[in-house]
Amino acid sequence: MSEIKEIQGADLRKMQLLQLDMLVELDRVCKKNDIHYQIWGGTQLGAVRHKGFIPWDDDADIVMLREEYEKLKKCADELNGDICYFQDHSTDKEYRWGYGKLRRTGTKYIRVGQEHLKCKTGVFVDIFPLDDIPKSTVGQMLQDFHCYCLRKIMWSEVGRVNTKGFMKLWYTLLSKINVEFVFNRLKRYTKKSRNSSENKVRTLCFTSIGKLYRKHPIKERYGMPKKWFTSFEQFEFEGVMLDGLKYYDEYLTFSFGDYMQLPPPEKREQHSPVSEYDLGGDPI
Repeated sequence: MSEIKEIQGADLRKMQLLQLDMLVELDRVCKKNDIHYQIWGGTQLGAVRHKGFIPWDDDADIVMLREEYEKLKKCADELNGDICYFQDHSTDKEYRWGYGKLRRTGTKYIRVGQEHLKCKTGVFVDIFPLDDIPKSTVGQMLQDFHCYCLRKIMWSEVGRVNTKGFMKLWYTLLSKINVEFVFNRLKRYTKKSRNSSENKVRTLCFTSIGKLYRKHPIKERYGMPKKWFTSFEQFEFEGVMLDGLKYYDEYLTFSFGDYMQLPPPEKREQHSPVSEYDLGGDPI
């Protein structure tokens, strides 16, 4: 595995400003096409707690219900190509993940352990689609296990290079499965998602938030109320206004607990370890 390069100081701030450019451009295209999005994860937390990026944060996150995500894909060519472009498996067949990204044009950003992948790279903003999950807890648990298996197939091309022993053999075998198999199976879920349904939602190709951050009761682990993502309000973020969650307090408490409390210095970690990067020219 390659050595991790720390992005700090002026470079970290420059990368955040590149991501801010992309957020503003996404907001422009979404407003033009009546697409509803919300800032999400640490970006939503940063807006509430810092009115901008969490000082040590190295990424930015957007979330959309599935119908909104599909609308964005159809008009992604309206993004200013001098700033960014949209990437998912439909635009880059070498891209193996089940959610999209905005990639900053003219930059390079290679994750540790992913140097051998052939997909396009660059400073990014994650765009997470939210899909309906079953209404029953048992159905949610079965779907969660199915999605876990699909994610492991997606990740196998990374795992076969970065693990040893039995796990290396296991991921090598999984990597023989054509990734199109995974995306075809996911469509069985995504085509059922509707903004108007009463189902809870989650990002299928990402660990359920209720399992990731806190030990919630089993009925709350696998999805989030859809009402969190059908209403929004604007938040100041690095001097611009972006759409975020109207129910931000419920979401942030669910995800982070006492979210206004700063973590201790030793836990102020970046999320995307990088082995090689090039931030290109100055932000527009």
